[in-house]
Amino acid sequence: MAQAPASPDPAGAPAGTAAPTPAAPSPATPYPAAPLPSAPDAAPQPAAAPLGGGSAQGSPAPSSPPAAEPSVAAPASPAEPAAPAAAAPASEAARPIAPTKHSGELSAWSMFMDADIVVKAVMVGLAFASVLTWTIFLGKLAELALAQARLKKAIKGLEECRTLPEAQLMMGKRRDVTAILVQQAAQEVRLSSDVQGEAGLKERVASRFGEVQKTEGRLIRRGMGLLATIGSTSPFVGLFGTVWGIMNSFIGIAKSQTTNLAVVAPGIAEALLATAIGLVAAIPAVIVYNHFARSTKGYLDGVGRAAGAVGRILSRDLDRARGAQSSRAHAAE
Repeated sequence: MAQAPASPDPAGAPAGTAAPTPAAPSPATPYPAAPLPSAPDAAPQPAAAPLGGGSAQGSPAPSSPPAAEPSVAAPASPAEPAAPAAAAPASEAARPIAPTKHSGELSAWSMFMDADIVVKAVMVGLAFASVLTWTIFLGKLAELALAQARLKKAIKGLEECRTLPEAQLMMGKRRDVTAILVQQAAQEVRLSSDVQGEAGLKERVASRFGEVQKTEGRLIRRGMGLLATIGSTSPFVGLFGTVWGIMNSFIGIAKSQTTNLAVVAPGIAEALLATAIGLVAAIPAVIVYNHFARSTKGYLDGVGRAAGAVGRILSRDLDRARGAQSSRAHAAE
């Protein structure tokens, strides 16, 4: 039976060889390709001739590589919204905060350093007043304790004395208030030695005692007037610094044209610091003043008891002198 002749290979390959596998088509892009600019058709390249004038048996003729297609930029993803043409105006809360002179965390020292010169002067004055208050407190506390201890000891000694010369001997070279009382009584007795009348002598001695007590009261109250001044004026001085600082804060708010709390708070905080320092200076001054007012009153009461003890000694001396005169008068009769 005759066999059908083999169909010739379109590529010119000999019969019995496998036909070349066609190239797989490129996958379609997910988005429609943009229209490409018109370009001249590329001329088809001839197939390369096999070496030696013919193709080797069993190997297909090499195919020409496909022409490179121009790259097409993919359109923007529909998930990404297009930017609006113009942004909406920002609200006041979203405005950028104007730079301020405060940096870092707000502490008492940083607020003092950033404060106005007037507020700084107020704070320094109030701090000095507070230091002065505690200095007076410590000094007067030691002074009153020492004076009261000496006064109690002197009163106990005067109560045991029988005559004024004996009291002078007991005092020796002391320079406290009891020694001054004894010296004043002895001096008045000496000056009134040629004057008759015991009532006049006691009155003059009591006048001297009153002057001594007034002088001692002025000495023991030294510094208390300053305490009263600090206690009464410090809150008002601190309030002045606060008012001045708040005025500057409002001026800064007007310049920055914003009411953001981060801009407003530091200035108001440093203004209120002046009032706080004023209260810190005033409250201890008032407490210390009231304490020393009670203590000095008790001390002056002790001075009055010492004056009474010296007056009793003088009265006994006068009675002895009168009794001695009566005895001499009876003896003369």
